[in-house]
Amino acid sequence: MSAPVEPMVAVRGLSRTYGSGPGTTHALREVSFDVAPGEMVAVVGRSGSGKTTLLNLVGGLDRPDEGSVRLDGTEVTALDDEGLSRLRRDSISYVFQTFGLIPALTAAENVGVPLRMRRTPVADREQRVALLLDLVGMRGHELQRPSELSGGQQQRVGIARALAGSPRLLLADEPTGQLDAETGLSVMALLRAVVESEGVTAVVATHDPVMMSLADRVLRIADGRVHL
Repeated sequence: MSAPVEPMVAVRGLSRTYGSGPGTTHALREVSFDVAPGEMVAVVGRSGSGKTTLLNLVGGLDRPDEGSVRLDGTEVTALDDEGLSRLRRDSISYVFQTFGLIPALTAAENVGVPLRMRRTPVADREQRVALLLDLVGMRGHELQRPSELSGGQQQRVGIARALAGSPRLLLADEPTGQLDAETGLSVMALLRAVVESEGVTAVVATHDPVMMSLADRVLRIADGRVHL
């Protein structure tokens, strides 16, 4: 009998409150769940339900008031600022609905940013960038800057950049929120495909039913609580 697989992400009793007194907002209330290695989970809920707060806590961009987050055995919530920076650089990548590309850099240079930060040798970096641009359907656009690309193309470059450093966990916050329905569908299908081809675990905050259908599992969040 094989041993049970350890979760890639283990969230336990996570709570986060903003403000105090009558203006207190309970963004998350005692949230617990696991995400298996290689799994793609959609976090679904209306605006203000706590989706972004949850992603920020899982990714170490914010700290909870209570509870813990473990990523591949490392307790994220116990790390100091230096440890969090190292974790975000080496193990976690983000895709935002605003694309987040650097305007002055070409598509290839944007994808290569995480590899530059790691001081990856130039030849290896260029090979990885070319592979990823090809993977996301952006071969031939290497020298174009974000202003010369459509929204869908920018998000494809953003996904390639997120995968550049071979992260263990990909967090995507409404990755198709700025795109029209048809472009959003193609980007979501791409995200599903690259998660599988790269063997990445992904947590995607979305309200799009197509993204939900592409996910392995859906977590519904309402009033700061997750409903499995």
